[in-house]
Parts: sequence; C-alpha cells; structure tokens
Amino acid sequence: MNEEINELYEKETKGYTIALLGNPNVGKSTVFNGLTGMKQHTGNWPGKTVELASGTFTHHDRIHEMIDLPGTYSLLAHSSEEEVARNFVCFEKCDVCLVVCDATMLERNMNLVLQTMEITNRVVVIVNLMDEAEKKHIHLDLDKLANLLQVEVVGMSARNGKGFRSLKEAIEKTAQKPLREWCVLSYDAQLQQAIERLAQTIHAPGWNHHFLALKLLDPQVEDEKFYAVLTNKEEVQTMVRQEQEHLKRSGCYEQFEDIIVNALQKKAKMICDQCVKIEDGSYLEKDMRMDRIVTHKVWGFLCMIVLLALIFWITIAGANVPSAYLSAFFVQLEAWLHQACEQLHVAKLLEGLFVDGMVKTAGWVIAVMLPPMAIFFPLFTLLEDFGYLPRIAFNLDGFFQKACTCGKQALTMAMGFGCNAVGVSGARIIDSPRERLIAILTNVFVPCNGRFPTLISIITMFFAGMFAAPWNGLFATLLLTLVILFGIFLTFLVSKVLSKTLLKGIPSSFSLELPPYRRPQFGKVILRSIFDRTLFVLGRAISVALPAGIIIWLFANVEVQGITILAYVSGFLDPFAKLMGLDGVILLAFLLGFPANEIVVPIMIMAYMASGSMNDLSNLTLLKSLFVDHGWTWITAICTLLFSLVHFPCATTLLTIHKETQSWKWTWLAFLIPTILGILLCMSVNAVAHLILLIFPL
Repeated sequence: MNEEINELYEKETKGYTIALLGNPNVGKSTVFNGLTGMKQHTGNWPGKTVELASGTFTHHDRIHEMIDLPGTYSLLAHSSEEEVARNFVCFEKCDVCLVVCDATMLERNMNLVLQTMEITNRVVVIVNLMDEAEKKHIHLDLDKLANLLQVEVVGMSARNGKGFRSLKEAIEKTAQKPLREWCVLSYDAQLQQAIERLAQTIHAPGWNHHFLALKLLDPQVEDEKFYAVLTNKEEVQTMVRQEQEHLKRSGCYEQFEDIIVNALQKKAKMICDQCVKIEDGSYLEKDMRMDRIVTHKVWGFLCMIVLLALIFWITIAGANVPSAYLSAFFVQLEAWLHQACEQLHVAKLLEGLFVDGMVKTAGWVIAVMLPPMAIFFPLFTLLEDFGYLPRIAFNLDGFFQKACTCGKQALTMAMGFGCNAVGVSGARIIDSPRERLIAILTNVFVPCNGRFPTLISIITMFFAGMFAAPWNGLFATLLLTLVILFGIFLTFLVSKVLSKTLLKGIPSSFSLELPPYRRPQFGKVILRSIFDRTLFVLGRAISVALPAGIIIWLFANVEVQGITILAYVSGFLDPFAKLMGLDGVILLAFLLGFPANEIVVPIMIMAYMASGSMNDLSNLTLLKSLFVDHGWTWITAICTLLFSLVHFPCATTLLTIHKETQSWKWTWLAFLIPTILGILLCMSVNAVAHLILLIFPL
C-alpha cells in the first residue's frame, strides 16, 4: 500500500501555465529553449518569433506548460504581435508571466514589465544577459529592483545556462501568490480619478479592476472582450460613457495614449535610476562607430555587397572538394548496388528504378547540395548572430518604401536565401496584410539553396573559364553576386508594380531596433545551422527527389514507337523553348524539377545522354562538353541562368503560400507572376542577343 501511495505521489501532475514575454532580441527564445529543451530557432534580430510556441518542463514532479509569446515592445496593441501578447496575458488566465529584460538596456525593457504588472501581480522579471552587462561595467542592484517592483527578480545568462534553477524556484513562489487588486502607475490627475471611480463600479472576479478601467476608457482599444468579463456590463457601460465625456471636457481623452506612455517612461526611469549604475558608457561608442559605416548611405551598401560576395566565394571555393568526394562515394555505391542486384537476380526494372532512379538522384542531390549548404548556412547564421541582418533591413528600408512596401520585407528576403518556403512563412512578421502578400509573392526572386547549384555550375562552366585560376573563382563569385543583385532588383520592381495595381496602398512605417553587436557563439551557430537548417532542407529535398527520380527514370526508359517519353515531351516543347533561348530538354528539366529545383541539372544530363540513368558528371569540363555538343551557346547559358533565377516556385513553397494566404488565387498568382516574367525576360534577351550577333557576327 505504501509503495502505491508513493508511486501516486511521485507521479508527475499538471502544473502551471506560464507566459513568456519580452522585447525582441533579449534572449527570450533562449530562455524558452533552456527551460523546455525544445530546439526552437533563436536569432539576433527583431521579430524572430511570429507565432505562439509551447513547450513543457518538469519541476517538483509537476509538468508546467510554457507559452512563448511574440516579441513585443509594448502591450498597447498597435501591431499583431502586441495584440496577441496582450490578449493571451489578459484572457488566457496564465498562472505566471515571465518578462525577459536585457541587463544592458533595462530602462527600455521596463516599459513592458510595468504594463504586464498592470494586468497581474504574478510576474517574474528575468534580467538576462548579465554576463554582457558585467563586460560593459553595468552594475544592477536586483534586490532593490525586486523591492521597488514587489515581484520576483532573477538575474540570468541564459545562453551560458546560468540562472535556470533560481528561475524555477521563482516561478513556483510566484504561482502561489494570491491574485490581488493593485495599482502600478499613477497617471494625470484627471485620468487617475476617472480610473479610480470606474474601478469601484466594476465587478469582475479575478481581474485587476484598475487595469480593466484603463482599457475600457482607452479610445484605441476594442473593448468587446473586456466588457465580456464583467458581471455588470450595462452599469459599467453607462459609467464609461460618463467618464469619457468628462475626459473630453478636460482635454485628456485626445491625449490618452500620450499620458499612458509618459507615465510608463517616468516610472521606468525612476526605477532604473535607483537600480542601475553604469561605470563607463564608452561601449555604446563602439557600436555607433560601426553603425556609421554599415548603415551609411554609400559604405553601408558597399559592405552588404562585399559580405554577400565573400559568403558566395567561400561557399563556391569550399564546396568543390567535399562535393567531389561525395560524388565519388556515390559512384562506388551505385556500382556496388548494381553488383549486389545482379548477384541477387533482381529484375532489371526494379534495379533501374532503385539504383539508377532513386539512389542516383539522391546521390546527386546530396553531393551537390550538402557541401554548399553546410558552408552557406553557418556563414549566414553568423551574420544573424552578430547582429548584422537588422542593419541590412535598415539599409534597404528606403528602397522598399519607394516600392510602397515595408522594410521588414528585407528580413523575409534574407530568409529566402536558404529556402523560399521559410521566407514565405517569415512574412508573418509584417503587420500589414497588403505588404505581407507582396513579400510572399516576390520572395521567389531571391534564389534559394536549391537553385544555387544550377547557377554556380552554369557560371563556372561557361563564363569563369575565360580566366585562369585563381581569378576564375573570383569572377564566378562576382557574376553570381550580380545575378543575386538582379533578383533583388526584380523584387523591388515587382513589389512596386503590385503596389500600384493588384495591391494598392500606402507603405507602412516600422520601428526597427538595431541590436548591439555580439560575438557569435561559433559552436552553437554551426550545430544549429547544420541541424535546424542544412539537414532540414536536405531532408526535404531528398524526400522529394526520391519519387521524382523514379518518375524521371521511367520517362527516360519507357518508349512509345521507339522514342522515350522524355525525348518525345522535350521535342514537343522545343519550338517554344527556342524562343526563350533554351531547348526542349532544358524547359522539360525545369518542369520536372517542380518538386525540387535541385534535380534540374541531373534531368538535363539524363536527357542528353539518353542512357536512361542519371550519369555522374561532377567534372564540369565534361559536363560543358556534353552541353555544347547538344547545341548550348553563351546565349543558352545566359537564358538558362535567367530562367533558373526567375521561374515558378517549387511545390513546397507553393503549398506554404497556400497555407499562409488560405487562398488558391494568391497561390496561382505566386506561380504565374515569376513564370511569365521569366519567359518574357528570356525571350527578350534571346532576341537582343541574336540581333547583336546579326549586326556584329563573331
């Protein structure tokens, strides 16, 4: 009996519901990951968390649920992030609210702390980044801060794993506090008196009546939800109208939000003046000196282009050797599998489908994609961790404003370099539905990792060869950078056209915090980029490439009247493709590459070789000879480059667009806009190039 009682006692039971709030870029997601063990992606840029994420952790044999709310500066609900955060804290009745603050900028974060404390007294203030504050000689008196706020305060260095035990104890202690009525801020005398009179009228068990009174009087608040919690709604409505008329006569009603903001800033300054001591403020000068360069109207753009080119050069130069090794490995693997199939007397059809279809396709995708991704993603993540990506958004904001869109689109565009589907999902950080749609429809103009192998191969084969080593690698990098910049130019152009036609509107302004520069955590960045990004994208590509390999093998081997389906379809497409400066094989390769852009070049090789299998031609010299023998010229190479940059999104991206927009109309437009533009571009370039050759024959 005692054993059964002990077993029941020790059994984990449901614990508390905990909301996690914080300004962007204070380490909120790092705290979330540290408590729950979930590998949610964290990044050194604002607006990273765009939807609710939940996780659990165990403490004292109870399972506590934690909700990671969107990063926000305020609960005044001017944006979707603020509205989601405020409504969750108000109406979901969480047991504890954790508010994460940056120890190096406590006064700025105190605004959110005070607003949260207006809603509930069950608040734990997490002062994170204590290690950075120490390096910058910022001293914080956390005991005095706790006394002034009358809540639990925990100092942490979350990314170093320090402070989690104290945080769990603070959560336990705070959750057991009784909910009580309290007043956090004192406002202008007229407004304060109106709040107190209305609070005495309100009947709402479990609510802070002062906070409810403030929200009901606020002209900017949609008050239906707040009225719904009252037991004497009609009486309060009458009182609210009377008090609002009184505020209008006194001139407070028109300045309602200004009064609130001034009270918050005054209280925050008073608290931080007593708790924070800065020995040396010169650390801010270092960031400012760097920002004078990286956000300069001229040097800022030059830095962007140089960094972009440097990343591409390292990716191109570093990927060659591992790609060759992986390619050789898969050649040996295919030979061994063929031999094994012969010994086991496997039917030729099954052997072809498995080895020459699935394995060879997967081998190409892995050999071509894995090395550049394993280099590109960590480099890009290092820029993100360093704090540079928000500076890119700052630099590009003016261009997006001229295109009548939002500067946050620069962040979604940066996400698209890895995967366009991720860039589409990232558009949630844009508040305006119109501007969010524009960001979704134009994200495809940024080449994803699946298109880089095609771009790099064509540039290396047909253009970089004009120079001797090592200048050929440098020229390939510069040309690839120009191609990417052309894609960015098309993003601005199409965004402008959409803003003036289908999606008319005025561009919205947005406030963007430039986070402090931080030394990236190289080990964590590499691990995170490999597991969260590289392997994820690679796994998606392989899962699509395996069935595609079977289909392509069948197309290349099944004959109709002595002609393979692949040859028949490519021949049918050839006349139209010639107008675009391509041929039927190239156009068919793009169509069959709809599931994944990575398999476009292998399909071309299979069709040209007419051997019924994806032949390994990792040697780009041999590959160029194959293409030239089948009619490729420099015009074909340029048009293929253009169409690779500007064509329909892959299947995964289109499904993501439908999921985000909940509309087949916008999904079809996302398919048609880049496709039609790509066709027109290729036709124009082909016509102009042939006209030049006609006038100036080579």
